[in-house]
Amino acid sequence: MHKETTRCQWCGSDEQYVAYHDNEWGRQVKDDKTLFEFLVLESAQAGLSWITILRRRKAYQEAFANFDVDQVANYSNENVEQLLAGSGIIKHRNKIESTITNAKLFKKVQAEHGSFYNYLYSFLPEQQSIINHWSNLQQVPATTDISDKIAKDMKKKGFKFFGSTICYAYMQAVGMVNDHVETCSFKYPADAVS
Repeated sequence: MHKETTRCQWCGSDEQYVAYHDNEWGRQVKDDKTLFEFLVLESAQAGLSWITILRRRKAYQEAFANFDVDQVANYSNENVEQLLAGSGIIKHRNKIESTITNAKLFKKVQAEHGSFYNYLYSFLPEQQSIINHWSNLQQVPATTDISDKIAKDMKKKGFKFFGSTICYAYMQAVGMVNDHVETCSFKYPADAVS
């Protein structure tokens, strides 16, 4: 008998949201390119809903050189003006400028720690992802002690639009924490990166 697919309720029935939930959210990301992509997307999300950013993901990819951190770190004021004038991204000057600043800082962290991944995981117990066991969405926190620490450290380094709430959403997105509820069919995907 075929088992019915159940999902975390937050993704609703929106096709894009469901695909993101099923294939990405909570899955461990180890490559810095994807970690940079989510840094760009999550910091753009500040004050907005995640679906707003998800729907513009392709526009962000085009606006920020396919999330090539080296290219983005070299963006000029001219690039900022172009993005404010004609791209499909959120037209918020501070967020666009902070993406460039964050790219420069991301590279600095990579140089200091070998990779951004190494830096992030230095905050986790035994440098391992955290698998939580929630029975419902109401139990899932918006921030944790770890997201507080990472956000504080990143703020000290100069990162912008990356407070503890955004940091925790980022941790969930890149699989530093697995917050799928226990009944979710995607809690322990068979093809998850080990």
